[in-house]
Amino acid sequence: MKKAFHSIFAMILAGVAVTGCTDEVQFGDSFLNKAPGGSTNLDSIFSNPDYVNQFLTNIYNKQYYGLPYNQEKNQAASPYNGKLDALTDLYQMHWSSCKVWSSYYTATFSSREDPLISFSNDNVWQTVHQVSLIKENIDRVPNMDQKKKDYIVAQAKALQAFAYSLLLPHYGGLPIIENTITGAGDGVGQRATFEETVDAIVRWCDEAKDDLYWAYNGNDAESSSLQTGRWTKAGVMALKAQVLWLAASPHYNTNEAYLGGTSEAETQNLVWYGNFQQSRWERALQAFEDFWAENRKNGEYYHLMQAENKNLDGYRLAYRRGYMYDDSPENIHWTKVAGIYGTQGAYSWLNWNTWSVNRSNNHPTLEYIEMFPWSDGKPFDFDKDMKHKETYTVEKDGSTWDVYTCLSGQYDKLFYEYKEIRGGFKKTASRDPRLYENATVSGTLENLPLKSADGKATGNIMELWVGGQNAGQCVKHPTENILVEALTSYCPTGFAAYKYVLNQIEWHRDPNMHWNVLTIPDMILMYAECLAECGRAADAIAQVDLLRSRVGMKSLNSSYNRDKNLLSNKENLIEEILRERACELGLTNARYIDMVRRRRTDWMTKQLHGMATFRMIKNAQNKWVRRNAPYFGDDKNGGMAEPARFEYEPFELIQGRRVLWGMDPNSTEVKKWLMMPFPQDEINKGYGLIQNPGW
Repeated sequence: MKKAFHSIFAMILAGVAVTGCTDEVQFGDSFLNKAPGGSTNLDSIFSNPDYVNQFLTNIYNKQYYGLPYNQEKNQAASPYNGKLDALTDLYQMHWSSCKVWSSYYTATFSSREDPLISFSNDNVWQTVHQVSLIKENIDRVPNMDQKKKDYIVAQAKALQAFAYSLLLPHYGGLPIIENTITGAGDGVGQRATFEETVDAIVRWCDEAKDDLYWAYNGNDAESSSLQTGRWTKAGVMALKAQVLWLAASPHYNTNEAYLGGTSEAETQNLVWYGNFQQSRWERALQAFEDFWAENRKNGEYYHLMQAENKNLDGYRLAYRRGYMYDDSPENIHWTKVAGIYGTQGAYSWLNWNTWSVNRSNNHPTLEYIEMFPWSDGKPFDFDKDMKHKETYTVEKDGSTWDVYTCLSGQYDKLFYEYKEIRGGFKKTASRDPRLYENATVSGTLENLPLKSADGKATGNIMELWVGGQNAGQCVKHPTENILVEALTSYCPTGFAAYKYVLNQIEWHRDPNMHWNVLTIPDMILMYAECLAECGRAADAIAQVDLLRSRVGMKSLNSSYNRDKNLLSNKENLIEEILRERACELGLTNARYIDMVRRRRTDWMTKQLHGMATFRMIKNAQNKWVRRNAPYFGDDKNGGMAEPARFEYEPFELIQGRRVLWGMDPNSTEVKKWLMMPFPQDEINKGYGLIQNPGW
C-alpha cells in the first residue's frame, strides 16, 4: 500500500534534532542520503563499521526523553506542552500558555491537535524505519564479526520495542512494521490488535536479550561504563516485564469495554484484549521473576541505594542519588539529550522552573501531600491529624471558612515536629522522607548538596507561608476569605515543585541530565502489584517494604494498617501500592499511566486543592496571631526563634480549573480521555488506522 509510506513515514527523511546518548553524533537523518566522505547512498553507511555505529547512535537519539528541553518538533521536547503527570491528581500547572492548560484542562483538545505523547511527532516511526535498515543491511558490513553484528541488531530491536512501548498505553494496537517500506504489499500501516502489538514488543525483547550485555559494568572493552545508556539484557528483560504488567491491567485485560464496546476499535480488539484472563497477570509475574533471577546471577548489579546516615538527610540523599546519578545502581535504562536551550547550559524545563519564570512548574496538590505517611509509616489522615482550631467569619456577609492546626503540644508537627528545649527548639522531620524530595514545604533547610560529603542539610529554612521569603504572595486573599493562586509563581498551591528541579540553592544545572526509563523502585512496585493480583499478598507487601524501609518507615502491614486487612483484601492492597507508587515515582509519568491502565477516572474528575500556610507568633497579649512576613531578615537578625507554629487553610484550586472536575467519572465524556486520539489527518489518509473510541 503506497499510502503507508507517504503517511507514517513521510517524516522519516526529514531532519530531526541531533541529541545524544553516549557517542558524539556527527550527522542527522540527512546521513541517509550522504555519508561522511562524500558518498551519496546507504552503501557508504554499511561499508564502514564506524558509520554503522554512528547510524545506530542516531537511532538512540530518537528515544523518548521526559523532561522538556527545547522547542523541537517532537512533542516531548517542547516546554510549551507540559507533562503527563500534570493531568493527574498529583500536580497542577499554573501557566495558561502550555497545552496541559489550554487544551487538556479546558477539555478542548481534539484529534486535530498533537497529544502529549504523539503518534506522529515523537520519533517512533523514524526509529522503526532506521531499525529496519540495520536489520536488512547489517550483513553487508565488512570487518565486523558476527557477534558484533548480532549485538548491533539486538540494540536496534530493543530501540524498536521501546518506541512501541511508548505509544502502547495511549493508543493501543499499532501498525506492526518489520521491514523498510517500499510501497508494496497489502496491510502495511493497518492497526494490529492490542494483543498482537503486545506480543510483538515482547518478541523483540526476547530476540534481543541474549545478544546484549547484562550491564555496562566495565568487565571488558565492549561493556565499558562509557557505553552506559545503550540497551542491555537487563533493560529489555525489564521492558518486557513492564509491557506485560501494563497489558494485564484492568483497562486492557477486562470483560468490559470502556466506552460500551460498540466502536470499531473496541469490536476489533484494538484498544483491549476483549476479555479478562488471569493468566496475563501470571505471565507478567513470571517476566519479573525472570528479571530478578537473572539479576541475582549477576551479583545483584541493579539494586536500591541505601542511606549512609539513618536520618532525614541520609534517607533523602539515598532517594535522590538513586534517580539523579546516571550511574546509579537503580537505573536500568535511561535516555539523555545533548541539545540545550536557555542559560547556563540548563534545559529549558529547568530554566523555566526558576524562581523568576515559573512557567513549567508542576505544583504538588494537597491531595498529593496527604499521600505521604508519617515518618514511622503511619498513614496521614487529614480528618484525624489536623486539629480544627477555629472558624473565621466575614462581618460583611457572614460567610465563614475553616482554619486548621496540626500540633504536638503548642507547636507544629505537620512537616517538622518542634519540641521546646533550653535555648530554642529540637526540630525533627515528621513525615515520610520522600515527601521532602517530591515537594518543598516550610521549614526545610535550603541546601542538601547532592554530592554532600557529610550528608547534612544547611542554610536558611524554606519559607512557604503567606508572606514568607520564598512564597511571597503566591497564595493570597484578594477578597477576604477566598484564596487564589497566583499564576507563574513559585508555590501557588502552597507547595513548590522539587523533583528533578530541587530549589534555588541546589538547582541541578547538569547539562546532561538523564531521564529514567526503567528503574529498580519502579520494578519493585510493578512486581508487587503482580504478586498482589496473583494472590501472593504477603510477598507483595514484602516488596513494598523494601522501599519503605530504605527511608526508615515500618512495614505496610504494621499495626497502623491492620484495619485495611491487606493480606486478605486485594483491593485495599492494590490501592496502597498505587499510593506508594505516587510517593516513590513522582513526576515520572507513573501516576498518569496508573490512571489510564487502572481506569481511575475518579482521579480525573475530583476537585483538587491547595493549602495556604500562615506563620503564627505570640503577640503582647500572649495570643497566637498571624505574621505574614519573612523570617529571614529582620526577624531572624533580631533574635526571633525559628517559626514553630502555623495555621493551615485548604482551598479549592481555581486557576486552570479542569472542566472534568465534578463530572460523572463513568460518563463517556470522561472515559474517552483514557486513550489518546490518532491524528485525524492520518485517519483520513485511509491506510488502515481506525480512530480510538470517543474521538
